[in-house]
Amino acid sequence: MRFIHTADWHLGRSLYNISLIEDQAYVLNQLIDLAKDTQPDLLIVAGDIYDRAIPSTDAVQLLDETLSQLILTNGIPVLLIAGNHDNPQRLQFAARLLKELKLHIFGAISNRFFIQMYDEAGTISFYALPYAEPSLIREYLKNDQITNHDSGIRAWINDLKAKSSFSSVTRSVLIGHAFVVGGEASDERPLCVGTAGTVSADCFDGFHYVALGHLHRPQSLANEQIHYSGSLLKYSFSEASHSKSVNLVEIDATGQCKVERIPLTAKRDVRYVEGTMAEILSGKVERGNPEDFVKVKLKDTGAILNAASKLREVYPNFSGIDYPPRILEPNNLPSKADHINSDIATLFADFYKEVTGLQLTSEQAVVFSSVVDKVRLQEREA
Repeated sequence: MRFIHTADWHLGRSLYNISLIEDQAYVLNQLIDLAKDTQPDLLIVAGDIYDRAIPSTDAVQLLDETLSQLILTNGIPVLLIAGNHDNPQRLQFAARLLKELKLHIFGAISNRFFIQMYDEAGTISFYALPYAEPSLIREYLKNDQITNHDSGIRAWINDLKAKSSFSSVTRSVLIGHAFVVGGEASDERPLCVGTAGTVSADCFDGFHYVALGHLHRPQSLANEQIHYSGSLLKYSFSEASHSKSVNLVEIDATGQCKVERIPLTAKRDVRYVEGTMAEILSGKVERGNPEDFVKVKLKDTGAILNAASKLREVYPNFSGIDYPPRILEPNNLPSKADHINSDIATLFADFYKEVTGLQLTSEQAVVFSSVVDKVRLQEREA
């Protein structure tokens, strides 16, 4: 059997107040084409379908069009679950009706938690574990021992295994939305404060493939048993180094899974550009697609007037300047002089050294003194 694993669509997301709906439609068309070419038996979306609990009209329309293309036009069943960005009740509206059209939606916790599919080798069970706060799992299971995400998911999985006569011999796939210990995060919204939002990999023991959402970098854990497909697009500059993809999975008669990451190409990239202002403006630095979302790492040591407006002429979606962190040598540590009793020239020299790591030159000191004298003269005249 073959299925596609994707997650974290975040439909309706904006980046620096610029809507990404067209970018999302662009990459979802690639997903539809992939499904059309590979004809999977199921397409899985492991949470965070929308970016907000109350999605925008554009986001709802895009989801409607995408699911219609997948299911009605190409006949590909879809299973999706709620993530921590989704409103589970809103997402699962009409779920009982839609399952007849092979759209399987799992939003809130309920007694309906898996579907079964069949191939030449027999049955494969797909268990759905939509995102839920530990308090909701505790109430559903009536288990006061549930205090965090790990204990909640562990108890929930044990319960669904018991209810479904689960066997590690029978092929099974679990779909969830969680932060597994050891996973590499970027700027995802935390599930809770500290480490209480993480779960151990051994929670998912016994499943042949675990299809997760929440972490935006494609990655695998627990000896290739647990997989994050990653997000559709780069949704922050912490993801600039990511390569976005979806997982094409083939599961054989014994439950062994062959996983292929199929790359996705964005309409507009999210990336860093590095160089001096002169190098960037003159084109000595490779510009790439000028419509990309760009942050600039400036190498200039001096002040640049109107830096943002100049860079925006080259990159319309310029998103900010990052100055590389400066490591102070022991002999260049900030001065511990008595700043209260120091004169303004000494204060400025100390400030300049702390910011740049360099000593103020005699020429710079003369310029600074002339500026101070001019300001004081203007104050006296006023």
